[in-house]
Amino acid sequence: MQLFVNDLTVIDCSYLCPQRGIVGESWIVDIVLDGNLNEQSMVLDFGKVKKQVKAIIDDSVDHKLLVPGDHPYTKVTHNEDDSSYWVDFERDNSRSIHLFCPSDSFAFIDAEVVSIETVTDYVKAVIKQELPVNVEGLKLTLRPEQIDGFYYHYTHGLKKHDGNCQRIAHGHRSKLQIFIDGIRQPALEKSWCDKWEDIYIGTEDDIATFNEMTLSKAANGVDENTHIGYSYTSIQGLFELVMPRSENYVIESDSTVECIAQYLASTIGQEYAGKSVEVRAYEGVGKGAIAYA
Repeated sequence: MQLFVNDLTVIDCSYLCPQRGIVGESWIVDIVLDGNLNEQSMVLDFGKVKKQVKAIIDDSVDHKLLVPGDHPYTKVTHNEDDSSYWVDFERDNSRSIHLFCPSDSFAFIDAEVVSIETVTDYVKAVIKQELPVNVEGLKLTLRPEQIDGFYYHYTHGLKKHDGNCQRIAHGHRSKLQIFIDGIRQPALEKSWCDKWEDIYIGTEDDIATFNEMTLSKAANGVDENTHIGYSYTSIQGLFELVMPRSENYVIESDSTVECIAQYLASTIGQEYAGKSVEVRAYEGVGKGAIAYA
């Protein structure tokens, strides 16, 4: 007997890629459980699937940075003073990425690359450890949202958030809709999505000089002309990131989707003086903010 739940949850995360850097991603999760009926004549109660299995997925990968543990670029060092890690992703000198964050901010994928396939294997292994004995089979499907239009991948951190959004390197795959005087503007949408294709959106107040940061030995030689540093302390601890300036975009405000939508509307409004501007910015799948100028 099989039990299925489509659209169980959405994984919003970021991952390290040798070519693209830090990539924000959103994957919709479908699940099929195969097993014998239990004493309730069920494979597993839908309520438990939607609550418990979703919680397992969220705890393992959602709002985390997924690190390809077997890639030669990856160097991980545990901080003996607390539960934080240094993660150095040693691309060439001008594109290396360095983090110092609480351990819960990372998911270490046992593979050379982070992909739908390797993340699926990782999450399946975690779920299987928690399933009751009558559940013998598990099919897990991760899939991107089908988007009719343009989208971009972005990563950010929200230091004021009281949940996991405070983690400095989590992200989303997000569509963008722009209207001028009520008429949708595909060319303008494409222009911004190209500009922010694989971007880190940082907040100006969070920028830190390297001598203020808890840098690893691997990061000590990084040049501030090629890299930018962010540092903040929130409820979960100290979060720090050093990354290439070429893969970064700084705004004055926080990088909530509301602020991103307002930034885009205000910036576009300056180019279209006298016209009404509406921006619909998405944060992953099925949610977002609307701003006007």
